[in-house]
Amino acid sequence: MKNGIQPTNREVLVSERDFIVSKTDTKGRIVYANRLFMKISGYREAELLGKQHNLLRHPDMPRGVFHLLWSKIMQGHECFAYIKNLCKNGDHYWVLANVTPDYDPMDQIIGYFSVRRKPSREAVDYFNGLYQQMLSTETRAGPKNAVTASTELLNQAINDQGFENYETFVFGHQT
Repeated sequence: MKNGIQPTNREVLVSERDFIVSKTDTKGRIVYANRLFMKISGYREAELLGKQHNLLRHPDMPRGVFHLLWSKIMQGHECFAYIKNLCKNGDHYWVLANVTPDYDPMDQIIGYFSVRRKPSREAVDYFNGLYQQMLSTETRAGPKNAVTASTELLNQAINDQGFENYETFVFGHQT
């Protein structure tokens, strides 16, 4: 398990008024974390700053989701995604994350802001099931083809449900 953290299967619930905020550099290293982020994740500021944001990656999250997210934000687009994060003690919390690029005066991307809020229970239930299917697909495809295989499954779900694109798919499940 990553960082020796064993998932507990206990969920920390994010409240309606919570906004978890962080900022990273272009390599995904955390340069800012608000107090709520530290409180919910269980990490102190010194344990987060300079660390890769994937420190929080829960093993239930498919690689295809992060590939999609990074592809969008590196091209200068914002991205919304349902994410299951891993706390320092092995607990987890679900969020609806909005990740946006931060630009310097020369219009160059210098980092990324992430604001996370409480997702609906219906969305968590749906995406938890989808992500389990994506993980199974990644395992069957093997490391070399995992991202492509799970991305195809995600795109199939978007098309099968009649959504125009990934963004409408994400918001179509937030009730």
